[in-house]
Amino acid sequence: MAPATAEYDIRLIGLTKRFDDVVAVDGISLDIDRGHFFALLGPSGCGKTTTLRMIGGFEEPTEGRIELGGVDVAPLPPYKRDVNTVFQSYALFPHLSIFENVAFGLRRRGVKAGEVRRRVVESLDLVGLAGLEKRKPRQLSGGQQQRIALARALVNRPRVLLLDEPLGALDLKLRKEMQLELKRIQHEVGITFVHVTHDQEEAMTMADRIVIMNGGHIEQLGTPSELYERPRTAFVAGFLGASNLLEATVSGDDRVTLAEGSVVQLPHGMLAGRTGTVQIGVRPEKLRIGEGDTNSLSGIVTESAYIGVSTQYIVDTPAGPVTVYVQNDRTGGQVAAGERLTLSWSPESTFVVDAQEGTL
Repeated sequence: MAPATAEYDIRLIGLTKRFDDVVAVDGISLDIDRGHFFALLGPSGCGKTTTLRMIGGFEEPTEGRIELGGVDVAPLPPYKRDVNTVFQSYALFPHLSIFENVAFGLRRRGVKAGEVRRRVVESLDLVGLAGLEKRKPRQLSGGQQQRIALARALVNRPRVLLLDEPLGALDLKLRKEMQLELKRIQHEVGITFVHVTHDQEEAMTMADRIVIMNGGHIEQLGTPSELYERPRTAFVAGFLGASNLLEATVSGDDRVTLAEGSVVQLPHGMLAGRTGTVQIGVRPEKLRIGEGDTNSLSGIVTESAYIGVSTQYIVDTPAGPVTVYVQNDRTGGQVAAGERLTLSWSPESTFVVDAQEGTL
């Protein structure tokens, strides 16, 4: 029985998966709180899908524990775990009506007909497809089929819903619509969603908390804003949006000196005891053209690109090339290649990672 005091739905303890001599997941430990929308984010081959499949029971761990509500389910087959999975491929039964697709799991469990009808209608209403019960999957669009797969998974009221890149087959516009729809549904039903994706924007749009994985281990766990504003490694800084990373040497409690001699002020405590060589980072949109903030660098514009809401500039500075985004919120003010300018930014917009981490 699950202990009543458990505040998490999923606990992974030293979870490892090896395929012959390849370590896909390398001893990760992780708690996923009850009722959260959680994302496993990372590049192809980082171990995120294997982790999800082990939670769902589709892969057997080499080592470690998988607890659902305090109970170790690692030895149990998928149908004995209180989880359901939504796949990118939908996996709907083409010969069954939408009603029967959604009702399939309930009928297998012997739920009475009246209760089946009530819960199927409730689930279809939840995903915005009430009234389509008699149609077949081939009569629906890709987005509607994805909603049916979601309704089928939720109708059984699982403790945890696993989402294995469920929006990957949709076009960009529909994918963005479904991101907001999934977030709404999760808030409405209140159960734990665990979503695997390689799309940074998708994870940040939908998830309360994100685990960034790399090479089978966890790089960092946090809220979208924590990961973006305060990445702990160069990998996280580079994977979750664009970052300028510059080599520096610690020269005080809250300051570093760049290779060309400029002193950069940091937020209090950011160095966390580091000494020697580090990398400082600042996001391109945090930089401003012109003086005015505490930290500054001068350089020459080498490239510019108009990208709609903003213009991207590459500035060659003595500390290295720096990317800056300038909002196109007014006409004029474009900077031409070859112009010399000064970039400035605040200490609070600066983060620090270890130099030996390397970059993407």
